[in-house]
Amino acid sequence: MSQEFVGGCHCGALRYRSSVKPVEAGYCHCRDCQLLSGAPAVAWASFPVESFEYTTGTPKIYKSSEYGQREFCDNCGTEICFRDSREMKTVDISAATLDEPERITVEMHTFERSRIRWFEIADDLPRYETQRDARDKN
Repeated sequence: MSQEFVGGCHCGALRYRSSVKPVEAGYCHCRDCQLLSGAPAVAWASFPVESFEYTTGTPKIYKSSEYGQREFCDNCGTEICFRDSREMKTVDISAATLDEPERITVEMHTFERSRIRWFEIADDLPRYETQRDARDKN
């Protein structure tokens, strides 16, 4: 199986790839992800920033907070990723935009404090009140 991970938006105007596997993956329950996706949680996968590149198209950028930006297709609206300007070590890809999202193994739930209470979590993955940093995995 290829080490490369590829994906893109709904209409195909944006395509991307990462040359390596993600450093971590999980579900985000933060209010920003809820509002931007229209869903109670977003599955994400963090790839090293140096391994990620767009191969087709240029994303539209939305500054979603004082430190974060979302990159999305300005044609179909698909959100591709989130980047944190405080530490540009990883790019958090919306896992469902991968061509083969089943290759991702989710490991946790982040921002559980913002979980919509009617959205029941039916797994035993670790839950974090806020974010989980990959550096904490050592």
